[in-house]
Amino acid sequence: MENKIWSPAAAGPVASHRLLRLFALNGTDELGREIGNILGHSLSAHEERGFEDGEHKARPLDPVGGADVYVIHSLHGGPEQSANDKLCRLLFFIGALKDAGARRVTAVAPYLCYSRKDRRTKVNDPVTTRYVAALFEAIGCDAVVTLEVHNETAFENAFRCRAVALTAAPLMIDRIKATVGSEPLCVISPDLGGGKRADLLREALEAVLGRPIGKAFAEKRRSGGVVSGDLFVGDVDGATCIIVDDLISTGGTLARAARAARARGARGVVACVAHGLFMPGAETALADPAIDRIIATDVVPPFRLPAGPVRDKLDIVPAAPLLAEAIRRLHEDKALGDLLVF
Repeated sequence: MENKIWSPAAAGPVASHRLLRLFALNGTDELGREIGNILGHSLSAHEERGFEDGEHKARPLDPVGGADVYVIHSLHGGPEQSANDKLCRLLFFIGALKDAGARRVTAVAPYLCYSRKDRRTKVNDPVTTRYVAALFEAIGCDAVVTLEVHNETAFENAFRCRAVALTAAPLMIDRIKATVGSEPLCVISPDLGGGKRADLLREALEAVLGRPIGKAFAEKRRSGGVVSGDLFVGDVDGATCIIVDDLISTGGTLARAARAARARGARGVVACVAHGLFMPGAETALADPAIDRIIATDVVPPFRLPAGPVRDKLDIVPAAPLLAEAIRRLHEDKALGDLLVF
């Protein structure tokens, strides 16, 4: 990250002589309206129709000829459409925009489906991230923007069109500041693969708080769906620990890292993730008292999470200011620098 940390409070209206169009497909329309409000630009009209056999169509109702178009759609499964259905609808709508004469079309997919399947772990495994990228390119998409992608290097290498991986760190800073006091802090990666993400958040926190922050790693090995590994590196004794990851699925990884930190003397544990999927089992795993609080963005609404102890310690952070800022800078051809994962 650059020395200057961007803050969501800095988000503002868009200013450009070029025609801007914002669309948000069904299921992401609330987030789209919030982004539009920040940019001072209302959502453009479109139509989505379903047919009896499950097929569908979507088309812009406002003219898009020569426009710089941004289509907002978070590609998580549920509550009413699968990830596959959302991806298909987004691709077909981008195709319709290009056919209607849009000058440039950017897909803003804060949660990008299949981004976890970015490499082969078994013989003849698919590299699905690359196949998804090929679909966006084939339909004529000019750029894809996502938030806290699972592996930013694999994401960027998969795409031949522009690929923008935003970091959720600026969204988390204020909530973390409000949560912690003057006690020692330590940022933990729950696996070695997330070390870069943890370092990014730790450096941002150090810049904002003006004091050194520790770092730690927990070991995680996965084979046949079974997670193992007991190695923990880092001094967390007496510290409030921030465990940072891209997403929560069933919550087992975060719970394991939290218990390991507590066993080594951590005084408190806060989990920070961009995407809270909260799949079945999460309401049990994350109820573990080792975790005091969970901070997640709203790009995946917590519709799977029932009322109870996990919902009570969940703190939702709006992602609209960051996404709006990215759209504003892209539209005005300005640098994204401090918004990106490096």
